[in-house]
Amino acid sequence: MPIKLLIVDDHALLRQGIKNVLSLEPDLLVLGEAADGDEAIKQVECLKPDIILLDVNMPRMNGLEVTRRLKSANAAVKVIILTMHDDESYVLEVIKAGAVGYLLKDIEPGMLVKAIRTVFDGQSFIYPTLAQRLFGEISRQEDRRHETTAMLERRKEERLTYREVEVLQLIGQGMSNQEIAKRLFLSEKTVKNHLTNIFRKINVVDRTQAVLYAIKHKIVVLE
Repeated sequence: MPIKLLIVDDHALLRQGIKNVLSLEPDLLVLGEAADGDEAIKQVECLKPDIILLDVNMPRMNGLEVTRRLKSANAAVKVIILTMHDDESYVLEVIKAGAVGYLLKDIEPGMLVKAIRTVFDGQSFIYPTLAQRLFGEISRQEDRRHETTAMLERRKEERLTYREVEVLQLIGQGMSNQEIAKRLFLSEKTVKNHLTNIFRKINVVDRTQAVLYAIKHKIVVLE
């Protein structure tokens, strides 16, 4: 079965360009398009897509509110934000609202396709340039926290084993569980066990938060 997609952007030319790129992939199917947030909500209810490619800045209802409403309604659709937005704090709000993919509009077509497949497989996907922006905002927020919190975070990092650090670094490179297993000559089950331990030790709930943590603590260095 193909991955069913909904493209939401107020620029018709951009929607058509994305649709043209995705039409070249046999496992991807664009069910429909929407030009604003209200229409996006209606299309999700009607078409039941697996993934929505969602712009942040739109008329009538922006991407942040769309994401919040979909999460509040327990919609099964997964949200990938596709944006050129420069306000890091706003992007962080979208993350908190429940989006699982975060891409910039200047992304290479191959990276967009990879992100869609990764998110469909139940993982998060973050584009390095966007991660760098988020890291800057997170750093500013963390600097305002109490010194004790920073000390506790450093202790959590110290508890990571050498293998767990390796796995965390490969997550930061955008690798899937299967790719990590092949790289480290492990079974996928072992990789999943490492991820469970990593999430518990650094107190995060998904891969995206783990990558942001790794960037902040320089476990992963963006090129």
